Amino acid sequence: MEVPCVRVPREEGEATRRELADADLIDDEYEISVADGSLYVPITDPDAVSNDLEVVARPVEERETQTTPADILGWEPSYERLGRAALLDEDDDERAREIADAVLDSDLPLETVLNKASKVKGETRTRDWDILVGEDTEVVHREYGCEFALDLAAVYFSPRLATERHRVTEQVVDGERALDMFAGVGPFVIPFAKRGAECVGVDVNADAIEYLRENARRNGVEDRVTAICDDVRAVADEYANWADRLVMNLPHSADEFLESAVTLAGDDCMIHYYDIQHEDDPFGPGERAIREAAEPEYEVSVETRRTVRSYAPHELNVCLDVRLER
Repeated sequence: MEVPCVRVPREEGEATRRELADADLIDDEYEISVADGSLYVPITDPDAVSNDLEVVARPVEERETQTTPADILGWEPSYERLGRAALLDEDDDERAREIADAVLDSDLPLETVLNKASKVKGETRTRDWDILVGEDTEVVHREYGCEFALDLAAVYFSPRLATERHRVTEQVVDGERALDMFAGVGPFVIPFAKRGAECVGVDVNADAIEYLRENARRNGVEDRVTAICDDVRAVADEYANWADRLVMNLPHSADEFLESAVTLAGDDCMIHYYDIQHEDDPFGPGERAIREAAEPEYEVSVETRRTVRSYAPHELNVCLDVRLER
């Protein structure tokens, strides 16, 4: 069976394997192979691979299978992996406990099992968790070569947006000035800084800002990261006309902060504006709101209209990459 693989020269194999492992892109069901001086690493999602890596289809051998939770249960449980934690979304406490026991008894390198105990709530967008296995809700997550410590009960974080964050990060150039208006623990800020940007991250969640500072230290970019605990509207004047790049990842209410975004934007600024809208017109409301806030001071051009994921029936999570030029 042919599967997508990253092909690299053998001498670059270990560094590439680590990069793919950090991004959680290696397909563990298949063996890594070597042929004709090249290493072939099976991957799960070709679209998520960095543009500077070559992806080919190649027959590879299936790996000797490890015992999975599905092997133990006899059915496929649903869970997300974040660092060494499995995240469940089960209403049935008995079923959740059954899955947790299977995760613990499997060969997966997981130490914690958490079950969602509430929806995302409040200004800081946090949720409650039931700890089924493990000591607490703190995890360390690795993504595209960056390491993030976070407490799932204290901050908002979505591993599902890793590919989207990487897409944006690849646009960042050395020396630019980037500001994340709702920075969280730094999933945009940290990789931006690693590419040489001077970064400011703002968030109202004090716990998130502490983790952002910790993550800047973990990734060796503390000299290029300023973390501010405040409403971004309160600090916009301090950074007026400063930003070459703005991230506005606060779907449902980012439009309420567009006046501040215009204040923050420099003479040539790229805004990554995230929105959730009905599938009949997913991009129109955001584009109209940006134009209303920025014109005529800026010339507004939409460079990318991208559907990030399905959010709910007939609702889409989308991103507009919008350039503002004076």
